[in-house]
Amino acid sequence: MQQINHYINGSYTHASKRVSLVFDPATGEQKANVSLASAAEVIDAIELAKKAHVSWSQISPLNRSRVLFKFKALVEQNMDELAKLITGEHGKVLDDAKGEIIRGLEVVEFACGIPHLLKGEHTEQVGGGVDAWCVNQSLGVVAGIAPFNFPVMVPMWMFPIAIAAGNTFIMKPSEKDPSSVMRLAELLTEAGLPEGVFNVINGDKEAVDTLLTHKDVQAISFVGSTPIAEYIYETASKHGKRVQALGGAKNHMLLMPDADIDQAVSALMGAAFGSAGERCMAISVVLAVGGSGDLLVEKLLPQIQSLRVGNGLFTDMDMGPLISAQHLEKVRGYIEKGVTEGADLLIDGRQLSVEDHQQGYFLGGCLFDNVTPEMTIYKEEIFGPVLAIVRVNDYTEALNLINDHQFGNGTAIFTQSGEAARHFCHHVQVGMVGVNVPIPVPMAFHSFGGWKRSLFGPLHMHGPDGVRFYTKRKAITARWPKSNQTKAEFVMPTMT
Repeated sequence: MQQINHYINGSYTHASKRVSLVFDPATGEQKANVSLASAAEVIDAIELAKKAHVSWSQISPLNRSRVLFKFKALVEQNMDELAKLITGEHGKVLDDAKGEIIRGLEVVEFACGIPHLLKGEHTEQVGGGVDAWCVNQSLGVVAGIAPFNFPVMVPMWMFPIAIAAGNTFIMKPSEKDPSSVMRLAELLTEAGLPEGVFNVINGDKEAVDTLLTHKDVQAISFVGSTPIAEYIYETASKHGKRVQALGGAKNHMLLMPDADIDQAVSALMGAAFGSAGERCMAISVVLAVGGSGDLLVEKLLPQIQSLRVGNGLFTDMDMGPLISAQHLEKVRGYIEKGVTEGADLLIDGRQLSVEDHQQGYFLGGCLFDNVTPEMTIYKEEIFGPVLAIVRVNDYTEALNLINDHQFGNGTAIFTQSGEAARHFCHHVQVGMVGVNVPIPVPMAFHSFGGWKRSLFGPLHMHGPDGVRFYTKRKAITARWPKSNQTKAEFVMPTMT
C-alpha cells in the first residue's frame, strides 16, 4: 500500500501517527494511506517556511520568476502523468484533468510577470524637496487549503503568485486526492525552488486549525463549501490574518425564449455534467423563461440519456465517478429529497451500472423539471450531476430569483438580445457572469470570485487581486535637507 507523507523543506517526511485512506473512485479500491499531520508537525513546517522567507524574499523578482518559468516547462513535460494522478484519485476524465492543469498553468504564466506586477508608484517633488513612493513587499508565510474537485488547478491559483511575490507557502491539499500536489512539489524542487519555500502538509481539521491560528501564518487562501469557508474566514480573521475564502455555489443559467436552443443545450450539457457536476462553477439550475422549457426538455432528454459514464482513464468518456462513497450517498439523498418534495425526476441517474466497476462511485446524469424555489434541491448546493429546471414567466422573475439566492458565484444568460444581456450583466448580483458562455471562469490576468455567501473576504483569487492579497503596500516619504531642521512644527504637516 502506497504511503503519502508530507513534503517539507524540499523532501518527504516520515509518516504521521494518524492516516486517512485514499481510494480510486472508479473501482472503490483503496490505493494509498495519507498521513494526517499533528499540530506539532504543522508548526515545524511553519518554522522552516519562516526561516526560508528570510532569504527567498531577498531574491530578485526576476530570478523568482525564472524558477516559475522552469516549473511551467516541467509541468508541461509531465502533463500526462499529472492528469493520470488526478483521474486516479478524483475520477474526472483525462481530458478534463488536462484542462484543469492548463487553467492552473495560466496562473503560473501570469505570475512569471511578477517583476512588472510588483512595481510600485513614485511621485517626485510631492512637496518642496520631498519625494514619495510606494512599494509592494511580501507578507511572510502564507497557506492554502484546497478542495478535492480541482487538486491541481486551485493550488496553482494560489502558490505561484504567492511565491513569485516573495512569500513562502504551506499547501494543505484535500486528503482525498493529494498525489498530484505532491508531484507539483517535486517539480518545484526540480525547477530550482529553494528548500522551505513550498511545503505540503497533508491533514484534517487539526492541521487546518493550526494554520488558522499560528501567529507566523500571515494569510489563508481557501476553496471549499460555504460552512467551512465561513469557519475559515471567522477563525483566521480573529487571529489577525488576511483571508480569501471561496465557498459554495448554485449557478443559474437564464434561458431566454430567443436563445439558440441547440447552442444552449450543448453548453449546458458540459456545464452541468462535466466532472460529474463537481465544480463550483457548474450550472445546476436552468431558469426557463416562458415557453422555452418544453423545447429545452425535449432537447436535453436524449443527450443526458446518451452520456458516456465510466472510468475516467478510459477513452471517450463524458463523465467519471463521484469522489467518494460518502459523497455519492449524499447526492443520492438530494435526489430522493427532490422527488419527495414534488419535483418531476425525468431522468434518474441512480439506475446506472458501469460494467466491471460495480464498486465504483458512479451516478448517471439526473434531470429534474418543475422545480420550485422552496425545494431543497433548488436552495442547496448538490455538487453532483443533477440539473434542475425552474419554469418562470419572464426575465424579471428569473433575475429576481438569481439575486435572491444565498449564493452568488457564477451565472449565465443565453439570449440573442443585446439589450437583455446588457441589462443582465449590470443588474445581476453575482460575481462572475457569462453571456452565451456557460462557465464564465475568468482568465488568470483577471480575478476569480463570487458574491454573497460564495466568498468571504474582500479580494478575489489570482489575477490583480491575487497580487494584492499576497503583498503589503508600504508608502515612503523622503526629504534630504541641506541642513538640520532647527524649528519644531506642531501643526499637521502639509506639502507645499
